[in-house]
Amino acid sequence: MAVRVAVFGSLNHDLTFWVPHPPAPDQTLRAHRMAEFVGGKGANQAVAAARLGAAVTMIGRVGTDAAASMILDRLGADGVDTSAVGTIDGPTGTAVPIVSDDGQVSIIIAAGANGAVGPADANAASAVIAAADVLLLQGEVDASASARAAGIAREADTLVVFNAAPVPDRADLVLGHAPVVVVNAHEALELGLESSERVIVTLGGAGVQVGPTRVGAFPVEVVDPTGAGDAFCAALAIALVEGADAVSAARIASAAGACAVGVAGAQPSMPAKAQVDAMLATSPV
Repeated sequence: MAVRVAVFGSLNHDLTFWVPHPPAPDQTLRAHRMAEFVGGKGANQAVAAARLGAAVTMIGRVGTDAAASMILDRLGADGVDTSAVGTIDGPTGTAVPIVSDDGQVSIIIAAGANGAVGPADANAASAVIAAADVLLLQGEVDASASARAAGIAREADTLVVFNAAPVPDRADLVLGHAPVVVVNAHEALELGLESSERVIVTLGGAGVQVGPTRVGAFPVEVVDPTGAGDAFCAALAIALVEGADAVSAARIASAAGACAVGVAGAQPSMPAKAQVDAMLATSPV
């Protein structure tokens, strides 16, 4: 039986620019290229989980613009149930990832409809959350909304995985529900968290820290790191539900993230299970 995943979070229209280097103050840069994608950490994780074989329901909000239809159509094409995605008047969330030649990415976000996601959205989707094996949360919607979703999940014994990226105001509201937390080193420092089996710290090319254990990164050529963390979180959540321990789950998740960095765009880079299995057959650094 497929792992049942509920994703509560953001849905974005991405406009990605590839540039020689990050822009300096008062500098105008010529981009190598620009491309339009469907994104948002929530939607990315939903697509990633679906491509890994899970049964996925997305919970969030879109606007009334053309981007909303594009996003919902793309999620539907990947088999994600969007019946719990609400619509509000106004623009859909927008993100502008800026990818430099050294493989680094900076992202500018305008919340749009994501800014309207609140505890009522979690309440409306309570049956979906309670029926799921795992709930995936991120930091791109209000923490009070994510905390309510986490509370519903905890009452139903649904595993909660919280990717605290970006670190939201009042992240403590979500952390109070004792989720498995995925953060990078900067986010861990900001939140005052130390790595453990329930606090997974990603270190980019240096691998992943799970308590005292360092899980090595897989050597790949970086084309676009956008979305790699989302592939990681989806794969980690599914592996944990399927019974993997934290270290083994982190290795599977690292393989999914490594697959993602080799493809441009967030959702286009989300790997299928066969790709992750092939990466796992190689040796990490």
